[in-house]
Amino acid sequence: MTVSNTRPITPDLVAAHGLKPDEYQRVLDLIGREPTFTELGIFSAMWNEHCSYKSSKKWLRTLPTEGEVVIQGPGENAGVVDIGDGDCVVFKMESHNHPSYIEPYQGAATGVGGILRDVFTMGARPIAAMNALRFGEPGHPKTRHLVSGVVAGVGGYGNSFGVPTVGGEVNFDARYNGNILVNAFAAGLARTDGIFYSKASGVGLPVVYLGAKTGRDGVGGATMASAEFGDDIEEKRPTVQVGDPFTEKCLLEACLELMAFGAVIAIQDMGAAGLTCSAVEMGAKGDLGIELDLDKVPVREERMSAYDMMLSESQERMLMVLKPEKEAEAEAIFRKWDLDFAVVGHTTDDLRFRVLHQGEEVANLPIKDLGDQAPEYDRPWMAPAKPAPLAAGDVPQADVADALLKMLDGPDLSSRRWVWEQYDTLIQGNSLQRPGGDAGVVRVEGHPTKALAFSSDVTPRYCEADPYEGGKQAVAECWRNLTATGALPLAATDNLNFGNPERPEIMGQFVHAIKGIGEACRALGFPIVSGNVSLYNETNGRGILPTPTIGGVGLIADWASMARIGFAAEGQTILLVGAPAGWGSHLGQSVYMRDIHGRTDGPPPPVDLGHEKRVGDQVRAMIASGIVTACHDLSDGGLAVALAEMAMASGIGASVDAPAGADPVAAFFGEDQGRYLLTLSLDAGGKEWQAVEAELNKLGIAAERIGTTGGSDLKLGQARAIPLEQLKTAHESWFPRFMEG
Repeated sequence: MTVSNTRPITPDLVAAHGLKPDEYQRVLDLIGREPTFTELGIFSAMWNEHCSYKSSKKWLRTLPTEGEVVIQGPGENAGVVDIGDGDCVVFKMESHNHPSYIEPYQGAATGVGGILRDVFTMGARPIAAMNALRFGEPGHPKTRHLVSGVVAGVGGYGNSFGVPTVGGEVNFDARYNGNILVNAFAAGLARTDGIFYSKASGVGLPVVYLGAKTGRDGVGGATMASAEFGDDIEEKRPTVQVGDPFTEKCLLEACLELMAFGAVIAIQDMGAAGLTCSAVEMGAKGDLGIELDLDKVPVREERMSAYDMMLSESQERMLMVLKPEKEAEAEAIFRKWDLDFAVVGHTTDDLRFRVLHQGEEVANLPIKDLGDQAPEYDRPWMAPAKPAPLAAGDVPQADVADALLKMLDGPDLSSRRWVWEQYDTLIQGNSLQRPGGDAGVVRVEGHPTKALAFSSDVTPRYCEADPYEGGKQAVAECWRNLTATGALPLAATDNLNFGNPERPEIMGQFVHAIKGIGEACRALGFPIVSGNVSLYNETNGRGILPTPTIGGVGLIADWASMARIGFAAEGQTILLVGAPAGWGSHLGQSVYMRDIHGRTDGPPPPVDLGHEKRVGDQVRAMIASGIVTACHDLSDGGLAVALAEMAMASGIGASVDAPAGADPVAAFFGEDQGRYLLTLSLDAGGKEWQAVEAELNKLGIAAERIGTTGGSDLKLGQARAIPLEQLKTAHESWFPRFMEG
């Protein structure tokens, strides 16, 4: 069905496009007349939350985005970081939350496709993907269906495209019952002198449409993603895009070939808001106008209106400004890959965005105002209330062995093997670690020793209890996970998932999380170089847990000394580094309190950023020296879970003493931050160990020998020994059992 460009603009139509009355008045003031129906769609696309960041821009500007190795920070399709030898890593994380709840397979698949395009649009060949997935409570009637569809969509697209999925997260909580989160990450390699940007330059140059044909799928997708859900959710299904990973693979190869050929002046992925956003961004960044002729746009459906074409989010499409003398050769490349190539417009010098359709001018707007004049709000916010600390001595007891087995056989700490075995984790042949460790690791192809490590982290229950400490912890844990492989953390990307920012309590969560993230990034030298904000994640007024996901990239100079989480051999010393006296005691917001006693009270563990930096830097130096045979950071579930994971990863048991005079429940299950478990190849009493111990003492870093590897059981203090087979059975059982129903 076509929609006339002369459709009357009514208050209901304006509201249906996500524009509030004062925003529509701003449109009228800017253009001096009533917009056409197509122009209303263009303003809706450019001024929605998903594209304009109108509620978050003020706070995003406070984040650290620069550093010695940063080549490109936020503002482009992806961030770019120098890794030496003329190479760089290009990476970003982005959400596809609303589409994945409505249509889980295609929503997740096109989320993967979109983030891969963000990376190769910059001139990088994708080498790694991750995903951070949050689902509702396991007992909710939709959860199993959503898990199945999302995981199949992630695997179906990534596997077919040919990029390894090297890591990620899966969590369950009732607060995601009505609004799941699908955060997709991708990274690629490029040469530092071969990066491509979206800023157009030159007047009268051809604007070229590349890739797949345009259909009606995804029309209004960005606007849908900028609104909360209600009871009409099923009506939003047509706004979800449909992906084709095989076309995207051809698009990747054609784009990289075209870039190497020297034909590209500027290039932009057609993601959210499709042709509208890509054309406007390219022109506005270059202080140029753009004129488009929609009659030249390749379409796959009949009688498409200008409105449909401008707002379609059909996948696998790019827009490019091309060197005109290279047009014939460029077209030949795309025809070879069986892709569309069409000159659909040209650049102008008048700063206007003109759209022609069937001989009619359906849009004529000030191009910079579409972006620069988008509303920007300083929304009112309330400081979140701090939770009361747990009362002194309020440590409910349980048998340590029984509690550990129950935690490992639950939704949050069970093995994710059921998930990651559906992903191709080894394609391209450069993966050095399978999922399940602290971080995914991929060799830098063409370099004999370098590797890149990738991790994604956030603890939403911490962020709910204290968004400031939770924001700090998300950054610190990501930094720790990279460090635990021996990687030097370089930079991060963020995916900030929150509820309705028009509610002051939600905006307060966002503000405080940003403050915590910014402080941690500055302290750890871990700048944010790209990212995404996803707001209005709620259904019928019920918001998600605040979930500011942090994706990080680190560099391993020599992957031969890389650390893994599995114990390497029997008879090795287990060293706990960075722990307070008694090894730890913080049980507020812990998995132990929640899963064993049904309690979610107390504050999250505080994050001492100076301690994190000092301990992490020393752990990394020890790994590089070759004395560390295994390493694992401590997070959810504390020391007991970390030891169990190291033992299960290797098939080697361990015996650990209980700390003298300490409550074993707090010591084994406390979630104090800034701690690592190491195994060493050194004689515990020898000179080499004494030198390490002296260095740790000089730096003021606590390090205690707590046990030894060996045997086929895990023995935690005075608790009964748990056979490794029993641990593995508990750990591996929950997910398959849940998915089998």
